[in-house]
Amino acid sequence: MARRDLFTALLVAVLWGCNFLAIHALLGHFPPLFAGALRFAVIAVPTILFVPWPKVKLRYLLGYGLGFGTGQFAFLFIAMDIGMPTGLASLVLQASAPFTVLLGTVFLREKFSRRQTVGIVVAMGAMAVIAAQQAETAALLPVLLTLLAALSWAVGNLSTRRAKPSNALHFTLWMSVVPPLPMLALSMLVEGPGAGWTALATIATPTGWTSMAGLAYIVLFGTVVGSGLWTLLMQRYPAGRVAPFSLLVPVVGMSGAFVFLGERPHAMEILAGVVLVGGVLLGSTSGSADRRQRRAERDLAAEDVEPPVLRERLAQ
Repeated sequence: MARRDLFTALLVAVLWGCNFLAIHALLGHFPPLFAGALRFAVIAVPTILFVPWPKVKLRYLLGYGLGFGTGQFAFLFIAMDIGMPTGLASLVLQASAPFTVLLGTVFLREKFSRRQTVGIVVAMGAMAVIAAQQAETAALLPVLLTLLAALSWAVGNLSTRRAKPSNALHFTLWMSVVPPLPMLALSMLVEGPGAGWTALATIATPTGWTSMAGLAYIVLFGTVVGSGLWTLLMQRYPAGRVAPFSLLVPVVGMSGAFVFLGERPHAMEILAGVVLVGGVLLGSTSGSADRRQRRAERDLAAEDVEPPVLRERLAQ
Protein backbone atom coordinates (compact mmCIF):
# COMPACT_ATOMS: atom_id res chain seq x y z
CA MET A 1 0.00 0.00 0.00
CA ALA A 2 1.34 3.43 -0.98
CA ARG A 3 2.36 5.78 1.84
CA ARG A 4 -0.39 8.25 0.95
CA ASP A 5 -3.01 5.52 1.06
CA LEU A 6 -1.59 4.24 4.34
CA PHE A 7 -2.06 7.70 5.85
CA THR A 8 -5.58 7.82 4.42
CA ALA A 9 -6.44 4.49 6.06
CA LEU A 10 -5.15 5.77 9.42
CA LEU A 11 -7.16 9.00 9.05
CA VAL A 12 -10.34 6.99 8.44
CA ALA A 13 -9.61 5.00 11.60
CA VAL A 14 -9.41 8.24 13.63
CA LEU A 15 -12.59 9.66 12.11
CA TRP A 16 -14.53 6.47 12.71
CA GLY A 17 -13.17 6.10 16.23
CA CYS A 18 -14.53 9.53 17.16
CA ASN A 19 -17.74 8.58 15.38
CA PHE A 20 -18.72 6.37 18.33
CA LEU A 21 -18.72 9.35 20.67
CA ALA A 22 -21.01 11.14 18.22
CA ILE A 23 -23.33 8.10 18.11
CA HIS A 24 -23.44 8.11 21.92
CA ALA A 25 -24.57 11.75 21.80
CA LEU A 26 -27.16 11.07 19.09
CA LEU A 27 -28.71 8.14 20.98
CA GLY A 28 -28.98 10.28 24.10
CA HIS A 29 -32.06 11.93 22.56
CA PHE A 30 -33.36 9.79 19.66
CA PRO A 31 -34.54 6.15 19.62
CA PRO A 32 -31.95 4.01 17.80
CA LEU A 33 -33.75 2.99 14.59
CA PHE A 34 -35.22 6.45 14.04
CA ALA A 35 -31.74 7.89 14.68
CA GLY A 36 -30.39 5.63 11.94
CA ALA A 37 -33.08 6.73 9.50
CA LEU A 38 -32.41 10.39 10.33
CA ARG A 39 -28.65 9.89 9.97
CA PHE A 40 -29.00 8.77 6.35
CA ALA A 41 -31.99 10.93 5.38
CA VAL A 42 -29.95 14.08 6.04
CA ILE A 43 -27.51 12.92 3.35
CA ALA A 44 -30.01 11.27 1.00
CA VAL A 45 -32.07 14.38 0.18
CA PRO A 46 -29.22 16.60 -1.13
CA THR A 47 -27.66 13.56 -2.80
CA ILE A 48 -30.76 12.90 -4.92
CA LEU A 49 -30.99 16.59 -5.85
CA PHE A 50 -27.36 17.47 -6.56
CA VAL A 51 -25.08 14.42 -6.85
CA PRO A 52 -24.73 12.58 -10.18
CA TRP A 53 -25.62 8.89 -10.35
CA PRO A 54 -22.42 6.86 -9.68
CA LYS A 55 -22.89 4.67 -12.80
CA VAL A 56 -22.82 1.32 -11.04
CA LYS A 57 -25.17 -1.64 -11.19
CA LEU A 58 -28.18 -1.10 -8.97
CA ARG A 59 -27.79 -4.44 -7.17
CA TYR A 60 -24.34 -3.47 -5.89
CA LEU A 61 -25.59 -0.10 -4.67
CA LEU A 62 -28.47 -1.85 -2.89
CA GLY A 63 -26.07 -4.41 -1.42
CA TYR A 64 -23.82 -1.65 -0.10
CA GLY A 65 -26.75 0.37 1.23
CA LEU A 66 -28.47 -2.56 2.93
CA GLY A 67 -25.22 -4.02 4.30
CA PHE A 68 -23.03 -1.09 5.25
CA GLY A 69 -25.94 1.25 5.91
CA THR A 70 -29.13 -0.44 7.06
CA GLY A 71 -27.81 -3.63 8.65
CA GLN A 72 -24.70 -2.23 10.28
CA PHE A 73 -26.27 0.81 11.90
CA ALA A 74 -29.56 -0.81 12.84
CA PHE A 75 -27.76 -3.52 14.81
CA LEU A 76 -25.11 -1.14 16.17
CA PHE A 77 -27.52 1.57 17.32
CA ILE A 78 -29.80 -0.94 19.04
CA ALA A 79 -26.80 -2.59 20.72
CA MET A 80 -25.52 0.73 22.07
CA ASP A 81 -29.02 1.77 23.13
CA ILE A 82 -29.54 -1.38 25.24
CA GLY A 83 -26.22 -1.15 27.02
CA MET A 84 -23.24 -1.80 24.74
CA PRO A 85 -20.44 0.48 26.07
CA THR A 86 -19.27 3.02 23.51
CA GLY A 87 -15.62 2.04 23.61
CA LEU A 88 -16.35 -1.69 23.54
CA ALA A 89 -18.70 -1.18 20.58
CA SER A 90 -15.86 0.41 18.63
CA LEU A 91 -13.78 -2.69 19.41
CA VAL A 92 -16.28 -5.45 18.65
CA LEU A 93 -17.49 -3.82 15.43
CA GLN A 94 -14.04 -4.34 13.95
CA ALA A 95 -14.86 -8.00 13.51
CA SER A 96 -15.88 -6.69 10.08
CA ALA A 97 -12.23 -7.03 9.03
CA PRO A 98 -11.90 -10.82 9.38
CA PHE A 99 -15.49 -11.19 8.17
CA THR A 100 -14.60 -9.20 5.03
CA VAL A 101 -11.49 -11.25 4.33
CA LEU A 102 -13.36 -14.52 4.80
CA LEU A 103 -16.34 -13.45 2.68
CA GLY A 104 -13.97 -12.10 0.03
CA THR A 105 -12.29 -15.48 -0.14
CA VAL A 106 -15.58 -17.36 -0.44
CA PHE A 107 -17.50 -15.10 -2.83
CA LEU A 108 -14.81 -13.09 -4.69
CA ARG A 109 -12.09 -15.76 -4.62
CA GLU A 110 -9.56 -13.28 -3.27
CA LYS A 111 -6.40 -14.80 -1.88
CA PHE A 112 -4.74 -13.83 1.37
CA SER A 113 -1.30 -14.65 2.71
CA ARG A 114 -0.26 -16.85 5.61
CA ARG A 115 0.42 -13.72 7.61
CA GLN A 116 -3.11 -12.47 7.00
CA THR A 117 -4.43 -15.88 8.02
CA VAL A 118 -2.62 -15.60 11.34
CA GLY A 119 -4.01 -12.08 11.78
CA ILE A 120 -7.55 -13.33 11.22
CA VAL A 121 -7.11 -16.15 13.73
CA VAL A 122 -5.72 -13.71 16.30
CA ALA A 123 -8.61 -11.27 15.77
CA MET A 124 -11.26 -13.97 16.02
CA GLY A 125 -9.67 -15.27 19.20
CA ALA A 126 -9.85 -11.79 20.71
CA MET A 127 -13.54 -11.55 19.80
CA ALA A 128 -14.20 -14.87 21.52
CA VAL A 129 -12.51 -13.59 24.68
CA ILE A 130 -14.68 -10.46 24.67
CA ALA A 131 -17.87 -12.48 24.15
CA ALA A 132 -16.96 -14.78 27.04
CA GLN A 133 -16.18 -11.80 29.27
CA GLN A 134 -19.53 -10.15 28.52
CA ALA A 135 -21.40 -13.42 29.01
CA GLU A 136 -20.19 -13.44 32.62
CA THR A 137 -21.94 -10.08 33.21
CA ALA A 138 -25.19 -11.04 31.40
CA ALA A 139 -24.44 -8.50 28.63
CA LEU A 140 -23.98 -10.93 25.76
CA LEU A 141 -26.92 -9.74 23.62
CA PRO A 142 -25.41 -6.28 22.85
CA VAL A 143 -22.15 -8.00 21.83
CA LEU A 144 -23.99 -10.39 19.50
CA LEU A 145 -25.89 -7.49 17.92
CA THR A 146 -22.62 -5.63 17.38
CA LEU A 147 -21.15 -8.72 15.72
CA LEU A 148 -24.15 -8.80 13.38
CA ALA A 149 -23.42 -5.15 12.59
CA ALA A 150 -19.84 -6.14 11.76
CA LEU A 151 -21.06 -8.90 9.45
CA SER A 152 -23.37 -6.43 7.69
CA TRP A 153 -20.41 -4.07 7.21
CA ALA A 154 -18.46 -6.91 5.61
CA VAL A 155 -21.31 -7.57 3.17
CA GLY A 156 -21.22 -3.89 2.25
CA ASN A 157 -17.47 -4.08 1.66
CA LEU A 158 -17.90 -6.91 -0.81
CA SER A 159 -20.61 -5.02 -2.67
CA THR A 160 -18.17 -2.11 -3.00
CA ARG A 161 -15.53 -4.39 -4.47
CA ARG A 162 -17.99 -5.73 -7.04
CA ALA A 163 -19.38 -2.31 -7.91
CA LYS A 164 -15.99 -0.77 -8.81
CA PRO A 165 -17.38 2.79 -8.87
CA SER A 166 -15.54 5.36 -10.97
CA ASN A 167 -16.32 8.01 -8.34
CA ALA A 168 -16.07 6.68 -4.79
CA LEU A 169 -17.63 9.74 -3.15
CA HIS A 170 -20.69 9.70 -5.43
CA PHE A 171 -21.12 5.99 -4.73
CA THR A 172 -20.91 6.54 -0.98
CA LEU A 173 -23.41 9.38 -1.05
CA TRP A 174 -25.91 7.45 -3.17
CA MET A 175 -25.58 4.52 -0.76
CA SER A 176 -27.22 6.81 1.81
CA VAL A 177 -30.40 6.85 -0.27
CA VAL A 178 -31.04 3.17 0.50
CA PRO A 179 -31.29 2.96 4.37
CA PRO A 180 -33.78 5.72 5.38
CA LEU A 181 -37.03 4.00 4.32
CA PRO A 182 -36.19 0.51 5.66
CA MET A 183 -34.96 1.97 8.95
CA LEU A 184 -37.96 4.27 9.29
CA ALA A 185 -40.27 1.30 8.70
CA LEU A 186 -38.40 -0.71 11.34
CA SER A 187 -38.63 2.24 13.72
CA MET A 188 -42.40 2.44 13.33
CA LEU A 189 -42.75 -1.30 13.94
CA VAL A 190 -40.32 -1.62 16.86
CA GLU A 191 -40.27 1.81 18.52
CA GLY A 192 -43.78 2.97 17.69
CA PRO A 193 -45.01 5.47 15.08
CA GLY A 194 -44.61 8.52 17.31
CA ALA A 195 -41.35 7.91 19.18
CA GLY A 196 -39.01 9.54 16.69
CA TRP A 197 -41.28 12.47 15.93
CA THR A 198 -41.67 13.20 19.64
CA ALA A 199 -37.88 13.36 19.90
CA LEU A 200 -37.78 15.79 16.97
CA ALA A 201 -40.42 17.98 18.61
CA THR A 202 -38.27 18.31 21.75
CA ILE A 203 -35.01 19.03 19.95
CA ALA A 204 -34.61 22.47 21.63
CA THR A 205 -33.26 20.95 24.86
CA PRO A 206 -29.68 20.40 26.11
CA THR A 207 -29.70 16.73 25.09
CA GLY A 208 -31.34 17.70 21.82
CA TRP A 209 -28.62 20.15 20.84
CA THR A 210 -25.92 17.66 21.85
CA SER A 211 -27.54 14.98 19.72
CA MET A 212 -27.67 17.34 16.74
CA ALA A 213 -23.95 18.05 17.14
CA GLY A 214 -23.36 14.30 17.13
CA LEU A 215 -25.52 13.96 14.01
CA ALA A 216 -23.53 16.67 12.25
CA TYR A 217 -20.26 14.88 12.98
CA ILE A 218 -21.64 11.52 11.84
CA VAL A 219 -22.90 12.97 8.57
CA LEU A 220 -19.90 15.13 7.66
CA PHE A 221 -16.93 13.19 9.02
CA GLY A 222 -18.22 9.69 9.64
CA THR A 223 -20.06 9.34 6.32
CA VAL A 224 -19.03 11.88 3.70
CA VAL A 225 -15.32 12.02 4.54
CA GLY A 226 -14.66 8.72 6.29
CA SER A 227 -16.82 6.42 4.16
CA GLY A 228 -15.79 8.22 0.98
CA LEU A 229 -12.10 7.65 1.67
CA TRP A 230 -12.79 4.05 2.75
CA THR A 231 -14.67 3.33 -0.48
CA LEU A 232 -11.78 4.78 -2.47
CA LEU A 233 -9.33 2.48 -0.71
CA MET A 234 -11.60 -0.54 -1.23
CA GLN A 235 -11.65 0.35 -4.92
CA ARG A 236 -7.85 0.49 -5.18
CA TYR A 237 -6.88 -2.55 -3.13
CA PRO A 238 -8.19 -6.06 -2.40
CA ALA A 239 -10.65 -6.24 0.48
CA GLY A 240 -8.23 -8.26 2.57
CA ARG A 241 -5.59 -5.51 2.32
CA VAL A 242 -7.85 -2.62 3.35
CA ALA A 243 -10.29 -4.13 5.84
CA PRO A 244 -7.74 -4.87 8.61
CA PHE A 245 -7.11 -1.15 9.09
CA SER A 246 -10.58 -0.85 10.57
CA LEU A 247 -9.19 -2.71 13.58
CA LEU A 248 -7.33 0.48 14.52
CA VAL A 249 -10.66 2.25 15.15
CA PRO A 250 -11.08 0.92 18.71
CA VAL A 251 -7.80 2.51 19.76
CA VAL A 252 -9.45 5.88 19.16
CA GLY A 253 -12.92 4.80 20.26
CA MET A 254 -11.89 3.26 23.57
CA SER A 255 -9.51 6.14 24.34
CA GLY A 256 -12.22 8.71 23.62
CA ALA A 257 -14.78 6.82 25.73
CA PHE A 258 -12.27 6.68 28.58
CA VAL A 259 -11.50 10.41 28.44
CA PHE A 260 -14.93 11.90 27.68
CA LEU A 261 -17.41 9.32 28.99
CA GLY A 262 -15.49 7.91 31.92
CA GLU A 263 -15.76 4.31 30.69
CA ARG A 264 -13.38 1.92 32.42
CA PRO A 265 -13.02 -1.25 30.36
CA HIS A 266 -12.16 -4.55 32.01
CA ALA A 267 -8.53 -5.58 31.92
CA MET A 268 -9.41 -8.54 29.71
CA GLU A 269 -11.12 -6.22 27.21
CA ILE A 270 -8.03 -4.00 27.10
CA LEU A 271 -5.90 -7.07 26.47
CA ALA A 272 -8.25 -8.13 23.68
CA GLY A 273 -7.90 -4.66 22.15
CA VAL A 274 -4.12 -4.99 22.14
CA VAL A 275 -4.44 -8.38 20.49
CA LEU A 276 -6.76 -6.93 17.86
CA VAL A 277 -4.30 -4.16 17.03
CA GLY A 278 -1.62 -6.83 16.72
CA GLY A 279 -3.92 -8.68 14.34
CA VAL A 280 -4.33 -5.66 12.06
CA LEU A 281 -0.59 -5.00 11.98
CA LEU A 282 0.05 -8.63 11.18
CA GLY A 283 -2.71 -8.89 8.62
CA SER A 284 -1.96 -5.66 6.73
CA THR A 285 1.80 -6.04 6.23
CA SER A 286 3.56 -8.32 3.81
CA GLY A 287 5.97 -11.01 4.89
CA SER A 288 9.18 -11.86 3.09
CA ALA A 289 7.51 -14.80 1.36
CA ASP A 290 4.77 -12.54 0.03
CA ARG A 291 7.33 -10.05 -1.27
CA ARG A 292 9.28 -12.82 -2.99
CA GLN A 293 6.09 -14.07 -4.61
CA ARG A 294 5.23 -10.61 -5.93
CA ARG A 295 8.77 -10.18 -7.31
CA ALA A 296 8.52 -13.54 -9.00
CA GLU A 297 5.19 -12.58 -10.56
CA ARG A 298 6.67 -9.32 -11.86
CA ASP A 299 9.68 -11.15 -13.29
CA LEU A 300 7.41 -13.68 -14.97
CA ALA A 301 5.33 -10.90 -16.47
CA ALA A 302 8.50 -9.24 -17.79
CA GLU A 303 9.58 -12.49 -19.46
CA ASP A 304 6.28 -12.65 -21.32
CA VAL A 305 7.05 -9.35 -23.07
CA GLU A 306 8.63 -9.69 -26.52
CA PRO A 307 12.38 -8.81 -26.41
CA PRO A 308 12.18 -5.86 -28.85
CA VAL A 309 9.33 -4.33 -26.86
CA LEU A 310 11.21 -4.92 -23.64
CA ARG A 311 14.39 -3.28 -24.99
CA GLU A 312 12.35 -0.32 -26.18
CA ARG A 313 10.78 0.10 -22.74
CA LEU A 314 14.16 -0.14 -21.04
CA ALA A 315 15.57 2.45 -23.41
CA GLN A 316 12.81 4.85 -22.39
